[in-house]
Amino acid sequence: MDTSLSNSLQNCKLCPVACGANRLTGVGACGVTGLRIAKYYLHPFEEPCISFQKGSGTIFFCGCNLRCAFCQNYEVSRAQRGKEITPAQLADIFKELEDMGAENISLVTPSHVIAYLEEAFRIYQPKIPVVYNSGGYENVDTLRRIDEYIDIYLPDLKFYSPTLSKRYLGKEDYFDVASEAISFMAKKPLRITDEGKMLSGCIVRHLVMPLCTADSKALLRWFRGALPKATYLSLMSQYTPFGNIENFPELQRRITAREYNAVVDEAFALGIDNLFLQERDSSGKAYIPSWDF
Repeated sequence: MDTSLSNSLQNCKLCPVACGANRLTGVGACGVTGLRIAKYYLHPFEEPCISFQKGSGTIFFCGCNLRCAFCQNYEVSRAQRGKEITPAQLADIFKELEDMGAENISLVTPSHVIAYLEEAFRIYQPKIPVVYNSGGYENVDTLRRIDEYIDIYLPDLKFYSPTLSKRYLGKEDYFDVASEAISFMAKKPLRITDEGKMLSGCIVRHLVMPLCTADSKALLRWFRGALPKATYLSLMSQYTPFGNIENFPELQRRITAREYNAVVDEAFALGIDNLFLQERDSSGKAYIPSWDF
């Protein structure tokens, strides 16, 4: 690892938490030191233009800068499992996924490993699109570092209200930070093949949550007013009670059809054209990966 990258990990401020940890020797606020992954495989359940025909070559990185109480990948985000690898091994994984027929390389929760990603991309740059799949809580300066390697941004946009963000994510400033980051991501030009495969662009994901339809509508109004019309919106109905939600009784159920449809109706009323919707039977444990490491 070169000196500049080593320095960025010795006083880590790659993500908005800016914890300043020495992640060469210990863990940061993300919960990890080094480069750890929990799984990589061809993922068939992303948006149709991402999974496309053969699946997205998805790599799940351990650790996360958010503390979502309802996280469906709780073991991975809290770094309770995973295998440490080198940037050279990560470059080999890029090649392996390409050889498997992956439509793209999807980097899941990559904010805190960008220094390692840069090194892996210098070793091998994939010949297929690269997807940056994140929780949306990103440092724009860090995104600029990695942007030349990224073709598609796939961020979450979770909450508008600081109260909800603090309650469920542990980050009162979530929307302020995520809206700035997503505004940067949405500048990526849209390119889709005639067959419907995305080669470049931005898809903003929003998971509709129990009792949060008013907050979802506020996010949609911001989306419509702030982002380019070419930006896609993916409204997800797949919320499943997971994680550490014992103290959140309102999260101990799935959303209702009425809740989801209210948000969908708002999207249509706002004239959001590039829109992915999700069947309500997409929720449940069947769509959660089994972790290999």
